[in-house]
Amino acid sequence: MAKPLQVEVHNPNGKYRVISTKPMPGTRWINLLIEQDCRLEICTEKKTILSVEDILALIGDKCDGVIGQLTEDWAETLFSALSRAGGKAFSNMAVGYNNVDVNSATKYGVAVGNTPGVLTETTAELAASLSLAAARRIVEADEFMRAGLYDGWLPHLFVGNLLKGQTVGVIGAGRIGSAYARMMVEGFKMNLIYYDLYQATRLEKFITAYGQFLKANGEEPVTWRRATSMDEVLREADLISLHPILDKTTYHLVNKERLSKMKKEAILINCSRGPVIDEVALVEHLKANPMFRVGLDVFEDEPYMKPGLAEMKNAVIVPHIASASKWTREGMATLAALNVLGKIKGYPVWSNPNSVEAFLDEKSPPPAACPSIVNSKALGLRISKL
Repeated sequence: MAKPLQVEVHNPNGKYRVISTKPMPGTRWINLLIEQDCRLEICTEKKTILSVEDILALIGDKCDGVIGQLTEDWAETLFSALSRAGGKAFSNMAVGYNNVDVNSATKYGVAVGNTPGVLTETTAELAASLSLAAARRIVEADEFMRAGLYDGWLPHLFVGNLLKGQTVGVIGAGRIGSAYARMMVEGFKMNLIYYDLYQATRLEKFITAYGQFLKANGEEPVTWRRATSMDEVLREADLISLHPILDKTTYHLVNKERLSKMKKEAILINCSRGPVIDEVALVEHLKANPMFRVGLDVFEDEPYMKPGLAEMKNAVIVPHIASASKWTREGMATLAALNVLGKIKGYPVWSNPNSVEAFLDEKSPPPAACPSIVNSKALGLRISKL
């Protein structure tokens, strides 16, 4: 018989049994659940990624809802088990849900929650951080210092790229892509070229106004242009950040052919989804073009990297930390918990999942609504009028 997983129990006599497959930042999410008569069981097993069998054991015979993580495989096996246990609610502590078979969840009547609206700025900030780290070769220089190799200033030591006046390219100008573009344009006076199926009107107006401000103060105005194709962005931009969704049309969006279209000293940033880049082709391109640089927060076969990537000095690599600011992670935990709680309580679904400030205000009770349910229409759930 398998050894039971370690769990931490809050409010053991609560009416509703809710499982969290991982400890999550903050305490507000815990308090919100136990205040509404939930028995909360948090899995504290020292295991980075729980298996399907692990989660089945946690669900058991009675479970009203589960808060899970994007590293877990939520498909028919788990949703059927959750349904048999009486559960009707699941939420990822993430905005993405590529790990979730939403059709299976809908088949078993399980609402699938996610946590948009709270990651925009912090994800854009990490993309900007990776841009700077790659442009100015900060990681290489840090390693050089720690190795005791610095014996004096030299004219050619870790010469990198100046961003001011260069062109930043954004592929996918949604909330995060637009926030990143604003940071790079306003912070470093870069010009923008972007590609998106939809016009980013607010972003365009912002850059136009900022350009007029600079001109009025005797400086060179910044500019923007909406490209007619992604390849146009790849050819013309000095720094490119990827912000598309991941589906069959964006898998390996950046491949060997498209890498070859980029400038030899270009910088490529990815804080979106790992599989939008063909990582094998990227490693070969990095080897062949030592002045080409990348900053990666996500990977094609996460948590693994393709052979050779870790050895590339012209790659800055971090372990999927784009949302890892205290405020954001605590907010994600709160939203995930309220998705589950709301479905258990029969609350309607919030009308705008990207406007979640009311749920995050610690001075007031959260609205009686589920912040974001991705299959709400398929399940026929009510929309909140609040």
